[in-house]
Amino acid sequence: MSPIDFVLTVIGYILIGIGAFCQIVAGMGMNRFPNFFVRLHAATIAAIGGSFVPIIGCSLLALSFEELGDVRFFLAGGGFVAAVFLLILAPVGSHLLAKAAYFSKAAVLQPKVVDALEEDIRKGEVHE
Repeated sequence: MSPIDFVLTVIGYILIGIGAFCQIVAGMGMNRFPNFFVRLHAATIAAIGGSFVPIIGCSLLALSFEELGDVRFFLAGGGFVAAVFLLILAPVGSHLLAKAAYFSKAAVLQPKVVDALEEDIRKGEVHE
């Protein structure tokens, strides 16, 4: 095992560990947070920290596993592409879910301290 492969392996395992930690923290947040919108934030953390980061780690592990031959580059490339799509699409999906729940009034916004979007709607600055 070359030194570069060793470094890629260590970084890959560290990223997988970070992803597992993010999944655990996001799961606790889903149970403890008070309303839909804050829980959606925890779900987005699970999607980004708990999925994006370990996919990058697995891609690095695939790059360091020399026994795969040239297939390792395809595995790593597919993992990197999937991670980039996840990084782009997960926040967009969460935003659209939150916007739909807010405008349809399907989710109760309690406890509510400040609702800046409601103020902008009253002023006519935001259209539904």
